[in-house]
Amino acid sequence: MGVRQKLLALLEEKKGEVISGEDLAEMLGCTRAAIWKAVASLREEGYPISAAPNRGYQLESASNIFSPEGIRPHLVLPDVTVEVHDTLPSTNLRARHLAVEGKAGRGTVIAARRQTQGRGRRGKSFYSPEGGLYLSIILAPDLPAGKGLLITTAAAVAVVRAVKEVCGTDLSIKWVNDLYYQDRKTGGIMTEAVTDFESGSIQFAVVGIGLNLFMDMSACPPDIRDTAGSLFESEERAAAVDKNLLTATIVNYLLEEAGRKEVSPLYIEKNIIPGHTVMITDGHQARYASAISIEPDGRLLVEEEDGSRTLLSYGEVSVRVRDTGTV
Repeated sequence: MGVRQKLLALLEEKKGEVISGEDLAEMLGCTRAAIWKAVASLREEGYPISAAPNRGYQLESASNIFSPEGIRPHLVLPDVTVEVHDTLPSTNLRARHLAVEGKAGRGTVIAARRQTQGRGRRGKSFYSPEGGLYLSIILAPDLPAGKGLLITTAAAVAVVRAVKEVCGTDLSIKWVNDLYYQDRKTGGIMTEAVTDFESGSIQFAVVGIGLNLFMDMSACPPDIRDTAGSLFESEERAAAVDKNLLTATIVNYLLEEAGRKEVSPLYIEKNIIPGHTVMITDGHQARYASAISIEPDGRLLVEEEDGSRTLLSYGEVSVRVRDTGTV
């Protein structure tokens, strides 16, 4: 790690504090000239670093540039791999590659300002323009492969908790992996796991999260224009959100929630599916049923039109609420 990265990490950790150039040079093991050069480089990138004669340097509290150095001070596991890219095909693909190669472990965070090949469930694309928050987290859950659904439900709860804490906004959850605000889809979760066939356990899981902070609806693909939404109505309000803090808070809550052996009560409380008539699409066939409850293992219990009851697994079906049109 070079002087610039080390300096940025230190300034982010002590954001709002004034640190003398002499102290910075001593802490980073370099010359004051190297500190001055690194400060100049960071300023060129837009970091608001003030300097006062005979006092030192200060990263202003309002600084809000999305970066690994900005995320890491807020993480409960501060020494993990953290990457922030301008553009990636998919944060999940990047995280999965690192995990398979043994280059990143539990708590690793891969984020991007936009994705060109974002993916959703059942092979669908996930529209990922600038203005959103796109990240993937590597987990090592102590779960059998058959309970992998709990990872997705944990991620949904983590996002709901983090958005409430950082943004003050209440999200809803649509079984199993969609996040809603004001009756519009505002985010989604894509969980991929690698399992050990001999033990039947999950070796690692990659949880991809996409959250629309602001979206220009006129630029949306036509097929999602009537259903997509965002947390904020203006680009300015979205830009004011501390993405570093929001990212870290999501990760911290996910690490906490992923330790559950059954669905969180908050997942059930925030879910918009139970109590509605739903249209179940299984392959090329569709049918209606009444959604009864979310079960402890995350499956959805429905009552079919003939009175029988069925437990649905998210990998088998897509669900639509008939009476509200929510998808």
